[in-house]
Amino acid sequence: MSPRATGILAVVLPAALAAGLSFYGLGTRSIWLDESASIAIASQHGAALGAAMAHDGGNMLVYYALLHVLIGAFGNGILVIRTPSAIATACTVALVSLLTKRFFGTAVGAAAAFLSAVSLPLVFWGQDVRAYAIMTALVAASFLAFVALVDRDEEASFSKWVFVAYVATVTLAMYMSFIAVLVVPAQLLALVCHRRRLRPVLCALAISAVCCIPLAVLATGRGAGQLFWVPKPNLSGLNAVAEELTSAGLQPQFVLTATSYVLLALSLVLLATAVVGAARALSRRDEERSAFALVLLVGWLAVPFLLALFGSEIGQSVFVPRNLLISLPPASILLAMVAFRLAHGQRARPTTKTASRVGWLVVLGFIVLRALQLAPSYGTSPEDWHSAVSHVLASDKPGDCIAFYPSDGRMAFEYYIGGQAHGIGSAPRPVLPAEAWGKVTPYVEDYATFSPSALKRVAASCPRLWLVASHEGVANGPAGSAAHYVRYRQLRAALEAAYLRHETSSFGYADPVEVELLSR
Repeated sequence: MSPRATGILAVVLPAALAAGLSFYGLGTRSIWLDESASIAIASQHGAALGAAMAHDGGNMLVYYALLHVLIGAFGNGILVIRTPSAIATACTVALVSLLTKRFFGTAVGAAAAFLSAVSLPLVFWGQDVRAYAIMTALVAASFLAFVALVDRDEEASFSKWVFVAYVATVTLAMYMSFIAVLVVPAQLLALVCHRRRLRPVLCALAISAVCCIPLAVLATGRGAGQLFWVPKPNLSGLNAVAEELTSAGLQPQFVLTATSYVLLALSLVLLATAVVGAARALSRRDEERSAFALVLLVGWLAVPFLLALFGSEIGQSVFVPRNLLISLPPASILLAMVAFRLAHGQRARPTTKTASRVGWLVVLGFIVLRALQLAPSYGTSPEDWHSAVSHVLASDKPGDCIAFYPSDGRMAFEYYIGGQAHGIGSAPRPVLPAEAWGKVTPYVEDYATFSPSALKRVAASCPRLWLVASHEGVANGPAGSAAHYVRYRQLRAALEAAYLRHETSSFGYADPVEVELLSR
């Protein structure tokens, strides 16, 4: 097989595997609260769409616009609205192969791409109606453009299209999620090996910063209130982030398997080897291109993590695993690189067939361990709104009412009753929020409760009341989260005092949907 054909297959085959893993069972997992918010926001029109995006502080603004167009053209079926994320995951894997090949050759590029494809976090967010998968693909594309911009021969001509691609991918990544800004310092750090390329990079970032001014205005207006639920970094949070970056788990969405810690430990050992290698390359002033590759990849892995960690300690915390999905690709690249270096001495490019086979055996072992984490996730709904809605509709009686705490839960509930025959007509009458079914309204972090007079009216007019709660707050969480949980307990106590009988069911396990039926 020709080198060109081999290079194409090294990109196409891992991307096809990632697409297959992402599209498999794409519609089987129930949507969760944040997905329902995406759907509700993107379903608005005109001024209502702009207001909904602004209320979210501009975060994921371009994603909502993309989803709005998609829903308008094809409807809001679960397969339709999750498809962009699945495609983005396949693109991320292809970009990993291309970027790795540039530094370490086709074999290592293919190995890194296959490792990325069989990643629980990457596939999970590739099956989700949020912007994280697309953001990760754009971040990977920005690194490929960045490398093409700065890692070129002195006599090579400057490409305006590479410059434009770098500006576009950095800017679009930030419009997918604010957290993408954390990769910019990592890219600047890598310029320690290419100081002469500083000017075009700074020029590109300046243009990107100007393009992001509207985003900054929206974010400033919204403030950090929407992150009230994020706790300060702790050992549990550090462990969850480490599991995500090594694809050893995804907490709290999925429980760990018997091999999770084996994969975590082996991955951390190999990644530590890569970090030490980068430090030695700089101290010994190794060949410029090799040092650049190591510094770039280690920076991509470590800088967003460290910035999120220390920034969360001194200000509003953003330290949650999903925000560091942007650092998952370099983890796979470094693992593949170290695996081949262990087999080939200090060279990342294969030198003998035997050594190449050893490198592939090491990578295959990691792929198997990653697959053991991924396989149990299919068809599992950590937050099972589908089952909760089915339970309510199966037990509903004429005259029943329903209340949500927070009001956000109404979006997920309405999504599923809208997809069932006679669902809206047979659903309980909503009293919190008291808006008739049929109008999709975004309720984002709306922790409303009944006033004393409203509670009396509801108790008098509703012989049975369904109380549906999810993400109601955490008793020992951050101040905002704890305050919301206290309000939930007060609401529940008041309702249980007004109704003699109450039966509770729970659906899901990570963020379970609590459904309580109160009756006289």
